[in-house]
Amino acid sequence: MRTLLAVFGVGAMLGVLLGALAFGAPSAMAVEIVPSVGITRSVDGGETNKSVGLALRGSLIPRVLKSEIGASYRSEDQFGGDLQLKMWPVTASLLLTPIPTLYGSAGVGWYHTTFDYDEALPFGDETKEEFGVHVGGGLRIPLAPAAAIDLGGRYVMMRDQESKLVPEKFNPDFWTLSLGLALGL
Repeated sequence: MRTLLAVFGVGAMLGVLLGALAFGAPSAMAVEIVPSVGITRSVDGGETNKSVGLALRGSLIPRVLKSEIGASYRSEDQFGGDLQLKMWPVTASLLLTPIPTLYGSAGVGWYHTTFDYDEALPFGDETKEEFGVHVGGGLRIPLAPAAAIDLGGRYVMMRDQESKLVPEKFNPDFWTLSLGLALGL
């Protein structure tokens, strides 16, 4: 039931954003697709890990406000490698762009997370879905009329997660930095 509600909530959120993209400002709307690569790091320290992502951006209010729908993949080791977290976030964000080359962002996300325990441990793998919020910002460096380098940073906040390992709870919050290529469609 919880998974069904999470899927419905994400579907409704994406529907509202897609509707805003489609009907918000059609004559002045610029739509971009932004593939990216990045690095992530848990707030509790640990290793720096890689991530990949893809986002779709559109103007809601030209030169002031954009919306973004994105998906990515990241993984990280916890508890000395006894647990590997594999995460597929789907996020929705608003980007405030008062200066064309700088933006601030905030949004929500649905974080599909697989807890992959080491084979030597007596625990089975499990998958959970959680909601989180994020804040961030970035820099856009124009390359051509329909292309720009996009350098962004984001801090993701989620509720503490439970693990079958000691300690039983851990903070899943993380930082991410990404480098993308924004391509106008």
